[in-house]
Amino acid sequence: MEMRPFGPTGTNVSVIGQGTWQIDAGDRASAVAALRRGLGLGMTHIDTAEMYGNAEAVIAEAIAGRRDDVFLVSKVLPQNASRIGTIAACDRSLARMGTDHLDCYLLHWRGHHPLEETFEAFAQLRAEGKILSWGVSNFDVSDLEEAVAIVGPGRLACNQVLYHLDERAIEHAVIPWCEANGVAVVGYSPFGHGRFPGPRTKGGRVLHEIAEAHGATPRQVALRFLTRSSALFTIPKASSPEHVAENAGAGDLRLTETELARIDEAFPRGARPHSLPML
Repeated sequence: MEMRPFGPTGTNVSVIGQGTWQIDAGDRASAVAALRRGLGLGMTHIDTAEMYGNAEAVIAEAIAGRRDDVFLVSKVLPQNASRIGTIAACDRSLARMGTDHLDCYLLHWRGHHPLEETFEAFAQLRAEGKILSWGVSNFDVSDLEEAVAIVGPGRLACNQVLYHLDERAIEHAVIPWCEANGVAVVGYSPFGHGRFPGPRTKGGRVLHEIAEAHGATPRQVALRFLTRSSALFTIPKASSPEHVAENAGAGDLRLTETELARIDEAFPRGARPHSLPML
């Protein structure tokens, strides 16, 4: 599994991680086994949030005895993101996951609480050792610039945003901004939340042909495209060990410039939208 520096943190993180949205909706034993299989395959980046139901409890079971192997990320809901509320939310997440710290803590999206309050809470949590770094999610360029204006450069670890082959809006401005400012970009829902291109579509045929050339699968090719530059990470969810193994296989796949260009042509990014897409 390829590892890359995660923004300004100085920590190498697996380029393919493990998302946990709705991971608690199915069989718990299978979900725990999937996360453990992912860790064994080098997918050490596990992402969750207080909004994700019982996902944090599932993670607690999966990482028991292996906490040092994990780059653990959670998120505070915007309605809880006052200074006091952020600290309380973090404490709840730590308790649910049975750990004394998070490797990174994110504001899930912007709400009515001033960013200054949230960031002050992040600074306090970091000073207390409860989080090692912090970042944001669903921030457009204007939001990112406001964040840096508040805290200064080099503090923002990552921006977690919607990114899949049929939703490439972040390539217009968000990715270039993050690359220029040393901020990691973590793409969520990389398979389009149930909208992965089928084999009879133009794009699906391109993915299949490239996959065949590498002895890979179309989903592995998609994940590799979405992590094709050094600032990019992705966090597909998998609730079975078999699916996790497929995702992990993308971590060492290498696509040629010609193959990347074919995918780019098959899935045009379109015009820059007026607002940042999100789920």
